[in-house]
Amino acid sequence: MAGAAAQKKLPIAPLVVGALVVVALIAGLIYLNKPAPKPTEGTASAEAKAYLPNLELSRVTMKATENFMKQQVVEIEGNIANKGPRPLKSVDIYCHFYGVDTREVYRERVPIVQSKGAPLRPGEVRRFRLPFDSLPDGWNQALPRMVIAQITFAE
Repeated sequence: MAGAAAQKKLPIAPLVVGALVVVALIAGLIYLNKPAPKPTEGTASAEAKAYLPNLELSRVTMKATENFMKQQVVEIEGNIANKGPRPLKSVDIYCHFYGVDTREVYRERVPIVQSKGAPLRPGEVRRFRLPFDSLPDGWNQALPRMVIAQITFAE
């Protein structure tokens, strides 16, 4: 009779592993079903928003390189043109990176025209370079959506 009781007792390790798998599946389902974050359209003033048609991004490309620490760095390069009548002290943009499931996985605000340099004059085209070294693994490897966050006009 003692042998029958020993045979009915189940090992605890498979039960613990099974419970952990169920918890991981539930957590994954909750994560995948959460609502997507609302896109940030920037904090540009009404004056800056009215000036947006005068700005043009062109020749925008993306490439991956390796930095001196053997980390992958994604670089976005291109040109910004000021086709309007006013000089610009600075221009910031939001870069929205998306996953393969079309959800936003990373967002970063970066200066495309910096206030410490010379203003972007009317009619001027300037080259920009935006390095990103901390993009998440779930990123879809496509160009990010770029949205003007702020424009500061030069005096």
